[in-house]
Amino acid sequence: MGHILALDQGTTSSRGIVFGPDMQIAAIAQEEFRQHYPASGWVEHDPMDLWSTTAATARAAIEKAGLSARDIAAIGITNQRETTLVWDRKTGKPIHPAIVWQDRRTADFCASLREAGHEPMITARTGLLADPYFSATKLKYILDTVDGARERAKRGELAFGTVDSWLIWNLTGGRAHVTDATNAARTMLYDIHKGRWSQTICDLFDIPSTMLPEVRDSAADFGMTRADLFGHEIPILGVAGDQQAATIGQACFTPGMLKSTYGTGCFAVLNTGETPVASQNKLLTTIAYQLDGTPTFALEGSIFIAGAVVQWLRDGLKVIRSAPETQGLADQADPSQDLILVPAFVGLGAPYWKPEARGAIFGVTRNSGAAEFARAALESVGYQTRDLLEAMQADWARDGAQATLRVDGGMAANDYAMQFLSDIIGAPADRPQVLETTALGAAWLAGMRADVWPGMDDFAKGWAIERQFTAAMDADAREARYARWKRAVTAVLAV
Repeated sequence: MGHILALDQGTTSSRGIVFGPDMQIAAIAQEEFRQHYPASGWVEHDPMDLWSTTAATARAAIEKAGLSARDIAAIGITNQRETTLVWDRKTGKPIHPAIVWQDRRTADFCASLREAGHEPMITARTGLLADPYFSATKLKYILDTVDGARERAKRGELAFGTVDSWLIWNLTGGRAHVTDATNAARTMLYDIHKGRWSQTICDLFDIPSTMLPEVRDSAADFGMTRADLFGHEIPILGVAGDQQAATIGQACFTPGMLKSTYGTGCFAVLNTGETPVASQNKLLTTIAYQLDGTPTFALEGSIFIAGAVVQWLRDGLKVIRSAPETQGLADQADPSQDLILVPAFVGLGAPYWKPEARGAIFGVTRNSGAAEFARAALESVGYQTRDLLEAMQADWARDGAQATLRVDGGMAANDYAMQFLSDIIGAPADRPQVLETTALGAAWLAGMRADVWPGMDDFAKGWAIERQFTAAMDADAREARYARWKRAVTAVLAV
């Protein structure tokens, strides 16, 4: 009965992962879904794809584990954050495609917010910047562009949610319209200090607050699944946005602990404890997790393109057939060619926050080929991570703060990328035995709430390292290479 089902709904795929009573993976099922790009800088998903692939992989994972729904003690959900959905409360049908977190269509409106002087108020309440990344301006866009949407919302006919809310709505048959504090904190509508939706910001965007879900702790009762979905009702007891779930899965429970997840994007999260830290370096102040009504805060740096740069090599340039090929190619690259790739495909995130920026490659010669491009792609992730860590150190300089970075996500399996990361930041990078830390974090929330998994301290003691990467690059070489990266970014920002 100690089995937990984690539903990991990501940007490019959905996964169902069953963890056993020993907190080890018993089975995984994964299904990719289509990405939609209706215009430059626009990214959409079909909401029904998110739901159908989640339900299918949940069933498949339970079956692969040789279990039935009666063997699952609880469900934990983790999800791509900020992606915005609006649906009809009666029919459950979406009124618009899901607008993905990467989408930049509201950049002009965000610029107008800054010009009108609204950003300081938004940041003070939410910890976020006025950027298209977050849900609020996406929601406003849907209400502005779908005929009759705002009027229907004011009548209480429409519901808004991030992906977790959408999944819970479907899992419970529309009985629960809820979210957790970590997802609410990414909408740009939630006052992280008062722990409630900000009516001031809702009014600024003309968003009816009746659309918004109820906010609960990260470990809480989020409802029961419909009996017909899996053959038996299962309680949903844990929810956290993907980066917060990874922070939990990495057992970063002590202030000063730091993790970085390398998926589609890269997200570094620094636990700052029960006191929120206002960033002076364009990082985000956010909620790492909320338990027993008490939020634990974090500083977060968000990079929009990490693993997605490898997807670009595969699907855009077609110079590789699979992501693992990049490691061998990078090892073969000509050391005399020092390409710098700034992957600003959908703008630059922290600490620059330039949604209009676009990517560039510097140092290309006639002999530059797939190996050099692969190496530059992997190294771009290390450079961007250093940008984040330097901003974090400036915001939160504390004696005794942990110098080691805990890494996870799909790209963390790439030895070349992780070694370069350690080299360029000049500090160790610890890769855990369980790379599925995002799903593990969601599973722990549910398992702990269900009283079948250990509490925080014992869970943290069980964290185990698979490999530590230590810096081998000469300090002068490290600084010279990072200086080239900074010049490249400056050139991109100047265009």
